[in-house]
Amino acid sequence: MANAMVKFKLLVHYICSSCQDDLSRLGATKLNKILWYAEIEHFFRTGEPLTGVKYVKLQHGPAPACMPHVIAELERDKVLLVRDVPYYGQEKKEYITLKVPEGIDGFFTATDISALERQINVICEKHTAKSISQKSHDKAWELAEMGEDLPFYTALAIPGEFTKSDLEWLDERVGIEERRIA
Repeated sequence: MANAMVKFKLLVHYICSSCQDDLSRLGATKLNKILWYAEIEHFFRTGEPLTGVKYVKLQHGPAPACMPHVIAELERDKVLLVRDVPYYGQEKKEYITLKVPEGIDGFFTATDISALERQINVICEKHTAKSISQKSHDKAWELAEMGEDLPFYTALAIPGEFTKSDLEWLDERVGIEERRIA
């Protein structure tokens, strides 16, 4: 778990650093959603989470359970300053990077970073905090209790019927050579 926390802390720092050109682009909700969708995309692509930290159901969608602790650590390390600012009649978190993150390529592949950059751009440019929050309220989120863990495989919870090709894809993904359907 220690390695997961180191990776996660670096990932948070990197995302905050990537949004320094316009601080209004990123708040707590968008940061949580970038992290969630980056984890999910990596899980779909590789069968493994990106960092391995736990996510829980919160009011505005899935969020890392360790986020308050990690943000506090980044502030103590003097690499991040977080302040509450007025934003369209609300208050939002603003993340100011005080030091450039180092060693990202030691923990993440070029493919990981490219996928992360895509998530940052889509969520920061095409969504409001409200729209991305609503998008993350999927079936798995709806079924969970507030504060309950949301394992990455719950993102596979798609409403509707499974087709034969869905089952074949799943079998291939998890390494099942033969499935007996009753």
